Amino acid sequence: LALCARRTDALEALRTELLAKHPGIRVEVRALEVNDHDAVFAVFKDFDATLGGLDRVIVNAGMGKGAGLGTGHFEANRQTAMTNFVAALAQCEAALELFRARKAGHLVMISSFSAYRGFPRAMTTYAATKAAVANLAEGIRAELINSPIKVSTIYPGYIDSDINRHVKSRPFVIDTDAGCRALVAAIEREPATANVPRWPWAAGRSISEWNAPPYERPCARSEAIRTDGERRSTTMDCFVGIASRNDGGEATAHRTSHGAAPELNCHAR
Repeated sequence: LALCARRTDALEALRTELLAKHPGIRVEVRALEVNDHDAVFAVFKDFDATLGGLDRVIVNAGMGKGAGLGTGHFEANRQTAMTNFVAALAQCEAALELFRARKAGHLVMISSFSAYRGFPRAMTTYAATKAAVANLAEGIRAELINSPIKVSTIYPGYIDSDINRHVKSRPFVIDTDAGCRALVAAIEREPATANVPRWPWAAGRSISEWNAPPYERPCARSEAIRTDGERRSTTMDCFVGIASRNDGGEATAHRTSHGAAPELNCHAR
């Protein structure tokens, strides 16, 4: 097990606890500031060499600073954008270099329920970064769909942690232990996407999508069959809009978020 963070005291305590319960395992700890992009590549390569290869990398580092745009707090919003997206990009690059070389691996992107829609005030930049990393992971997954490398995007709801304990309203919050167990269970399934916990956040995602303007409502998803016969689901949301016909009637015009041809076959959900 490879653990890295800016502050290693909590990781060292976790390492001691894990070794006491499971003496046969190996746990490596490194200090890492993810905004030091050169260090990201160095630490990932160090872990890979020390442990004889990394099978899974979980991109989880993040922060929740922020304020409404135009209110004089650009630096807080910039820090959140750099840590939550640009640093995540560096981690994906570093992980995928290792995975591509070994032709195997599982990349896990921790997004958030806030990725589904834009949020106001202090949440604006944070939600935008979580949407960005979700799209980043989806693009990587689309590229690697026919490879042994798997990519998962996890959308947690409110799980009690340092990043949200100051938030006044935390609907449906669950405690840290229950949240961690749910995260582990979801990650080990290696899904394309997963809501954690599933209830009520999976339902919330559907509601969020269908509350979008009519021209942005997803109408379908599709599945891709890998060459080895394994069925892998991939999101290819098709958006429905209304186009005017020359005869004064209305025609339904379809387009896809990834720019595929209009004749793409979609099966309604």
